[in-house]
Amino acid sequence: MSTITISGNVQHTITIDPGVWIFDDRKVDLDTYFSQKTQNHNDREGEKLAKAFDLHRKEGASVLTNGNNVTVSKKELTEKSYGIPLFPFLENAAPLDNAKEVIFERSEGEDFTCPIEEAKEGIIGFSFKGKPLSENGPLHFYYNDGSNKQSPIKNIYNIKIK
Repeated sequence: MSTITISGNVQHTITIDPGVWIFDDRKVDLDTYFSQKTQNHNDREGEKLAKAFDLHRKEGASVLTNGNNVTVSKKELTEKSYGIPLFPFLENAAPLDNAKEVIFERSEGEDFTCPIEEAKEGIIGFSFKGKPLSENGPLHFYYNDGSNKQSPIKNIYNIKIK
């Protein structure tokens, strides 16, 4: 699996390795995610930060971590299809105030462009049935509502903010 760059109209160009997302607790099971009632990713990230802040205040100073507790089931990792919210990665790149669109550069077919607000709500697929998306990947883009679950945007190798 190759690294992906988020670049363009951003304060920070970010290089990410989708191969490590399998161990990230933010990953979602693509087989069940779209059938469950989901929240806005902004709300979820805010809730995580608030919970971490409250815990820190209650317990006093403690060892700083990124809050990513790794819990792995080998069976799940080899059988499920996973994605991860795009929101935190776009936020870390810090799009400039005049950024309006996200361009998903594709190795096959035309590049796909969507409004930045829609992209922030989206899910990036990175594995299918326990395997990296090597044939038509390395990434797929899904709208948060699952409207393109059966036909995601495939062959994404780079993300640009315009």
